[in-house]
Amino acid sequence: MRRKVMKVRVHPFMALVVIFMLAVSSVFPSISEAAGTGTWSSPYTVLQGNANQNGTTKTVEGYVVGQPVSTTSVVTSNFPNDYAIALADSATEKNTNNMIYVQVPAQFRSAYGLRSNPSLIGKKVKVTGSLSAYFSHSGVKNASAFEIVTSGGSTPPPTYGYYYATAEGKTGTTLKTALHNIIDDHKEISYDNVWEALRLTDQDPTNSNNVILLYTGRTQSKYTNGGGVNDWNREHVWAKSHGDFGTTMGAGTDLHHLRPTDVTVNSSRGNKDFDNGGYPHGEAFGNYSDSDSWEPRDEVKGDVARMLFYMAVRYEGDSGELDLELNNIVNNGSAPYHGKLSVLLQWHQEDPVDAFEIRRNNIIFEQYQGNRNPFIDHPEYVELIW
Repeated sequence: MRRKVMKVRVHPFMALVVIFMLAVSSVFPSISEAAGTGTWSSPYTVLQGNANQNGTTKTVEGYVVGQPVSTTSVVTSNFPNDYAIALADSATEKNTNNMIYVQVPAQFRSAYGLRSNPSLIGKKVKVTGSLSAYFSHSGVKNASAFEIVTSGGSTPPPTYGYYYATAEGKTGTTLKTALHNIIDDHKEISYDNVWEALRLTDQDPTNSNNVILLYTGRTQSKYTNGGGVNDWNREHVWAKSHGDFGTTMGAGTDLHHLRPTDVTVNSSRGNKDFDNGGYPHGEAFGNYSDSDSWEPRDEVKGDVARMLFYMAVRYEGDSGELDLELNNIVNNGSAPYHGKLSVLLQWHQEDPVDAFEIRRNNIIFEQYQGNRNPFIDHPEYVELIW
């Protein structure tokens, strides 16, 4: 018995459409944006940013498609102000469900606000901020860095781009204020979470299982933290009694001045100001101390100085925070001051910024606090202020 064979007639036009689609798919196997990890070097797509609205600080990349004016409305011309932009994975996206709304902070509006820069429409932009709702829509708030992405890629945020745009051309107290406004209101972490953060920020570049201790320079297991004789603990480089902020969130947990340190060495340093001279420390070779001051080893003198410069700019007495200031004395006690400024300036010059500091600054910025230490990115700011 013969089977019947059903014949299907394909219209010539449909055949051409199928052939064209197959040809396109062979040349462009995927038109979707590659997924990233949310860091500056591997940013999230807009799709990923929308799917991870959990308050974490991440970097998102997308095309500027307009300015959001409500939850479901984005304008593409006659922009009312410079307060927000909408990003999408496609430059021609019209569906607001496929967009992420970016709040543009004051210091970035002159460069990234659409009223001032309507030519940004269609350009790809990278932004770092908190993945949080904006206009009751998936968004990016409290942005700390923006960058226009060119065909050759974008430059990293610290020294380049617009992170420090509002500080350009300023000196003295005007520069100090501008930098404060840039790095202020960072994302705070708990004191318990500092342990895990230090395991990453101070990781030994040659042994990922270890951290490097600040004063001794010793490399040891990340997980030997605690209160034992040879354990490491959390050193407040700006002594927490200088202003009496303790371990509260804010100055007490700010990673830009917290470092892993040998327990007994940390105890020896105590709350002493920094200065040259004293007696050699028995366990921490290259460190010296006397009754009122501590001198760290040469390899980290600049690191210490730049951490204190950061603290004196980040905490300026606004928003209920302490006003921390550097002075030229020791024995500051519980006052919100730290010394010795003249020595710190000397250390800053003698021990320049190194790769360890840069990596640490990037990790804190990208994965934890969303702010940077300006004096690592721009060492020249020190002499312009002090």
